[in-house]
Amino acid sequence: MKIARYFPILDWAPKYRGETLVSDLVAAVIVTIMLIPQSLAYALLAGLPPEVGLYASILPLIVYAVFGSSRQLAVGPVAILSLMTAAAAGKIAAQGSAEYIQAAVILALLSGMILLLMGLFRMGFLANFLSHPVVSAFITASGIIIAASQMKHILGVNAGGHNLYEILKSIFEKLPETNLPTLYIGGASLVFLFWVRKQFKPVLKSMGLGDKTATIIARSGPVFAVAAGILVVAIMGLDQQGVKILGSVPTSLPVIGVPAFSADIWMQLLGSAALISLIGFVESVSVGQTLAAKNRTRIDPNQELIGLGAASFSAGVSSGYPVTGGLARSAVNFDAGAETPAAGAFTASGIALATVFLTPYLFYLPQAVLAATIIVAVLSLVNIREVIKVWKYSKSDFAAMAATIFVTLFFGVELGVTTGVVLSLLLHLYNTSRPHFALVGQLPGTHHFRNVNRHAVVISDTVLTVRIDESLYFANARFLEDTVYCMLSNRPDMKHLILMCPAVNHIDASALESLEAINHRLEDAGVTLHLSEIKGPVMDRLQRTHFLEEMTGKVFLNQYEAMLELDEYCVTNAFSRDPKTTKPGTDPCPSLRYAGLEPANGGDR
Repeated sequence: MKIARYFPILDWAPKYRGETLVSDLVAAVIVTIMLIPQSLAYALLAGLPPEVGLYASILPLIVYAVFGSSRQLAVGPVAILSLMTAAAAGKIAAQGSAEYIQAAVILALLSGMILLLMGLFRMGFLANFLSHPVVSAFITASGIIIAASQMKHILGVNAGGHNLYEILKSIFEKLPETNLPTLYIGGASLVFLFWVRKQFKPVLKSMGLGDKTATIIARSGPVFAVAAGILVVAIMGLDQQGVKILGSVPTSLPVIGVPAFSADIWMQLLGSAALISLIGFVESVSVGQTLAAKNRTRIDPNQELIGLGAASFSAGVSSGYPVTGGLARSAVNFDAGAETPAAGAFTASGIALATVFLTPYLFYLPQAVLAATIIVAVLSLVNIREVIKVWKYSKSDFAAMAATIFVTLFFGVELGVTTGVVLSLLLHLYNTSRPHFALVGQLPGTHHFRNVNRHAVVISDTVLTVRIDESLYFANARFLEDTVYCMLSNRPDMKHLILMCPAVNHIDASALESLEAINHRLEDAGVTLHLSEIKGPVMDRLQRTHFLEEMTGKVFLNQYEAMLELDEYCVTNAFSRDPKTTKPGTDPCPSLRYAGLEPANGGDR
């Protein structure tokens, strides 16, 4: 076993060159400038002191550089995990208390350990159980909740709530208490940041700047808003007029250590940590794969589990809270020319220096500006077009999306993502429990066999062929039996039944028992059971059983050979037909509907 498999740094570090160092340093400077206000904002979103966001952006970046498989992914606090951290820690203690901060640290440690265990056991495949529509729905709903929760800082009112209804109700009730200077600062910041996101880049390009340079400067818009906000508040003394500011931020580096162990608290947070781990992993891998595709590299999902787990655990050890790969900072890191994970380590050094030397200059930073940066960032995650697209394409997936959005908005983020996961699995089981079967016949003049409901085909009077378009397992084994018995009762002239299995990749023990029952039932009725186009791995497993010995018929390499042996006249008849003159429904052989086999799932594929 190669040690580099678990330490990707051993792969790229020996090839590190001077020009790579320059590229990584430039990228690190740019990302550091962007990450300072972002880290502060996300910490406040999580209900934590602002310095905790900075702490979560130091050691985790260094650790990920050692264990991460993505060259450009930038880890740190993100909006979704900040919201989930606030929801989980809020069950343990009130925001601002020492117990609350400790709960956030424990969440980082637990999620890190969960991810590490998953990575060591190579369980990256588990992310596949969270469908894309459900993830998109959860992110959309979370983005709406986050944006709504930050409006209190834009208005300068003391509002709250655990779901969208409570948040909006509280804000509406507090509207008369709006602090106008805060509203002006927050509103101006929102307008500016939205303008920067959409219009600043074209302006910069019209001034002669290159596309990459213009992109980087445009994405650094929050830095300009922060600087302007600090100057306005400090010069005009708006903090004396009710404008809430960041205030004093400790200039010390994080203390390394682990909070006192309390089995009760750790167990209470375990479920939340598992959800945070899953969501963080899915988000990070999505971003990492997108960046990898751009420079024709690849990431290893299982190694990403280890890298993210080690990063999150290190955040807990260094007084931080759960982290993952962020889309915005990773995109800036990529656009700025980062070539290796060393750029992340250099960024961590920049954040550490900023924590020690620059935080005093952030004293007058208005919280409304930080709220505006969060709102603009999360609203870009709200994807209504995806909801409409899924509605048009798949009503079952839309049902899962709608349920996830509704539950997340009105019952909380944890219950929302849990609902999405459960619904994804239930819909998968439901759909695969009713697999698509098609009665097939031979296309005239060819060796091909297609669905009788879609093509003009020739089928035999005595040989019936059913194509199975799904792997067979416990959830659909009974459905297969019912389908075969339905055909048996409606086709008294049937002598042979062929199960055509080109799409069957797996047959579990329950499905094997169903095949054995079908074989005996058909034998009692004087019908021979055959299989065709069985895949090699499936055949290998069947050969380890007694089924093939007990089966009344044969296993054919392909469907044409089966029909040639069992009903040569029908095959000859098919070749004598002119495909251009053969029409669906004109063939004298019975069609699917007369066979008693109705199309599954309401279709006739």
